[in-house]
Amino acid sequence: MSKKKTSKNEQIHNLEKRQMEREILLSSILTDDQLYMTYETSELGFTTEQAEEILDEKGANIISQAKPQPWILKLLLSFTSPFSLVLLLVAAVSFITEVVISHSSSWATIIIILSLVFISGIVQFIQESKSDNAAKKLKEMVSSNAAVLRDGQIAEIPMSDIVPGDIVTLSAGDMLPADLRILSAKDLFIGQAALTGESEPVEKFAQIKSPPKTVLEGANMGFMGTNVVSGSARAIVIATGNRTYLGLLAKELTGAKAQTNFEKGISDVSGMLLRLMLVMVPIIFIVNGLTKDSWISAFLFAMSVAVGITPELLPMIMTSTLAKGALTMAKRKTIVKNLSSIQSFGAMDILCTDKTGTLTEDKIILEKYLDIHGHDDRGVLKHAFLNSYFQTGMKNMMDLAIIERARKENHMDWFRTYRKLDEIPFDFNRRRMSVVLEDETGKRQLITKGAVEEMLKICNFALFQGAAQPITDNLRREALEISHRLNERGLRVIAVAQKNEVSDVGVFSVADESQMVLLGFVGFLDPPKDSAKQAIQALKNHGVRVAVLTGDNEKVAVTVCSKVGLDADEFLLGSDIEFMDDETLKAAVERINLYSKLSPAQKARVVRIMQENGHVVGYMGDGINDAPALHQSDVGISVDSAVDIAKESAHIILLEKSLMVLEEGVIEGRRTFGNIVKYIKMASSGNFGNMFSVLAASVFLPFLPMLPIQILTQNLLYDFSQIAIPLDRMDDDYIKSPQKWNAKGIARFMYIIGPVSSLFDILTFLILYFAFKYNGRDFSPSFFQTGWFIEGLLSQTLIVHLIRSVKVPFIGSRASLPLLLSTSIVSLAGLALPYTFIGNALEMSPITYWYIPCVFAILLLYALAVQAIKTVYVKKYSEWI
Repeated sequence: MSKKKTSKNEQIHNLEKRQMEREILLSSILTDDQLYMTYETSELGFTTEQAEEILDEKGANIISQAKPQPWILKLLLSFTSPFSLVLLLVAAVSFITEVVISHSSSWATIIIILSLVFISGIVQFIQESKSDNAAKKLKEMVSSNAAVLRDGQIAEIPMSDIVPGDIVTLSAGDMLPADLRILSAKDLFIGQAALTGESEPVEKFAQIKSPPKTVLEGANMGFMGTNVVSGSARAIVIATGNRTYLGLLAKELTGAKAQTNFEKGISDVSGMLLRLMLVMVPIIFIVNGLTKDSWISAFLFAMSVAVGITPELLPMIMTSTLAKGALTMAKRKTIVKNLSSIQSFGAMDILCTDKTGTLTEDKIILEKYLDIHGHDDRGVLKHAFLNSYFQTGMKNMMDLAIIERARKENHMDWFRTYRKLDEIPFDFNRRRMSVVLEDETGKRQLITKGAVEEMLKICNFALFQGAAQPITDNLRREALEISHRLNERGLRVIAVAQKNEVSDVGVFSVADESQMVLLGFVGFLDPPKDSAKQAIQALKNHGVRVAVLTGDNEKVAVTVCSKVGLDADEFLLGSDIEFMDDETLKAAVERINLYSKLSPAQKARVVRIMQENGHVVGYMGDGINDAPALHQSDVGISVDSAVDIAKESAHIILLEKSLMVLEEGVIEGRRTFGNIVKYIKMASSGNFGNMFSVLAASVFLPFLPMLPIQILTQNLLYDFSQIAIPLDRMDDDYIKSPQKWNAKGIARFMYIIGPVSSLFDILTFLILYFAFKYNGRDFSPSFFQTGWFIEGLLSQTLIVHLIRSVKVPFIGSRASLPLLLSTSIVSLAGLALPYTFIGNALEMSPITYWYIPCVFAILLLYALAVQAIKTVYVKKYSEWI
């Protein structure tokens, strides 16, 4: 794939994006007073009149969309693909030659060609009509009210009326109405998984110690489309509408994308056939005009050849082959939104995917329970279980994982000897929670679990080998090292502590969380799927490399990758990619399989760079942050449970988020593509050979080697013989590696195999010529034309079986039953045609008995020659189909 040229619109968009990023990074380091000065506001916000003026100047806080094309224009553009234009040209030529000049009432060829173009265009129109909904989904996400300071009072106003400089208040459950800089915050946690892929809420602060490296890492910044999980805050609006991060993301989705591998392949093949037609047809016209003394007949014949060399069934073959692939994939829990993406599936050699739910189970399990020295300790599990079991309210994922681990180890009876007296709820400030229990003897116990750093602050002792020891600096360092070591392995770690000296009071408070004994640690992990390693190896065996693009942290991602067999010794962070130029990144993507803490734009950039390196890239994702990469990829894959924006941007929807399903899709894509290429190579090589045969016959014969109507009839019969190609099978060797469009390979195949058929056509001409000469018969053009019609049709039908597989036909590889039937029926029909009233109408003559053995001898020699050339061709070019 050639290097992508940046359009003027893209340059403007990139400038806007860089400016937006600079403004956000600048806003993150300004003081409150500097912010007020920058946005000409104050801590009391705007007055209603000021806000209205700014709204008139800046526009509403909505994400605008590009004006959609009228449906009639979309419909017309669906018929402007290069190949459709070639067919429309052929239809126009057929109208001139068969209706206008010949004054014939035969519209069959014209109707067939136009019907094929119509069906192909309508299918494309229906598919493309679904592709512009992605930005609309983003817009619908942010339709609500927000609490804003107006006239010194908090007022609920529509989000669309918010302007830069507004002071907004946030509380749990609120959606952020714009891009914000936090001015003050209390236990503020923002859920921004949709933008970054981080599964856990991110704590936000008013003040930060150092400026962020990337936009989304700003700990004092909030973004439109994310939501407040807990806590409260006051913030100033720094960007609205299209100037927000989400707005720029929507703009990327509405922009044009590069041609996919499928689209480029079709365009290249169509262009090749058109150029061939423009070169050869005039030559045939001139030669016949000079040798036959009838320029009108020569023109009619040349135009018939133009029709004959065009594989009219290509749109139908492609559509039916892709549709069959879609039906097959539907049975395997895969919905195909865009038929052409099936071929891209087969051509894909890199699959980029997120981590959560694809490589992992998308659920937390308790992986480790360790004492303060890092040894397994069931007592730690017991106290963690008692804390989680007795806490009230909604249990989080870690609580459920602790209880599930106790259940698996048959310890659910641990709770039976205890009753709860009280609890101290969790809050994001202290990041821990406690329960007060009493056992059957009346002994009381306070059990606490929480973040390691916070737990060490309240622990003065540590339990080791049944005895409580004072926590020394060495023990504290060792505890932190154990926690860090588990973090490095991708585990989330919390500490567990307890104390037995609990006061006899009815109500307990945070003050009781002191002088505690540290018991140990519990580590949690989102485990890899059992099938992930097998699926990655299966994809690798089929030539597909898997790369992980995630917004999550690199430590977790490295651990998961190592467990599923992906090499993640080297990885790139979003902050690294931000400062890499394209050439440096192009070299990096060839060796790196893991990319962490990526922004949505960075994901799309990695995909684009891979494409510019010549790869066909698939992308699998299910969040808002995946939408640009899905849009950029050759084949975007999402899941039924994904957010709407991801599903709208994808080409393929999986009903089961599994890489095993993808492997099946890859195989079906290659099978589908192989059958399409079969038809193109059969049709193009056969038709190219016929042109040489026609040219040779035109030079030496005083009459046309075949009448125009006979050429068209032969071409339609030949096309019918191939109508079952979508139902054919592919050799196992073919589907083991990615298959891409290769117009040069198709042209090379056509130039080599086509003339072979011409040699045997010329042999047929000689047999027919000498048969006339030595049998003392009049040199009948009708007999000659009929003889070549039969030999040409049978040889073209035979080539179906010779080309469809690299193996020996009928022995090493046998066609499917429908294809065997269609080719057999056409061959028999061709032999019988001269003896029918239809043959008479086509000005054919019955052939003599001796000619049939000659034809079969020619066909045998032809088959042996093609098989010999096939062996040499495969050895030299390492390909056939």
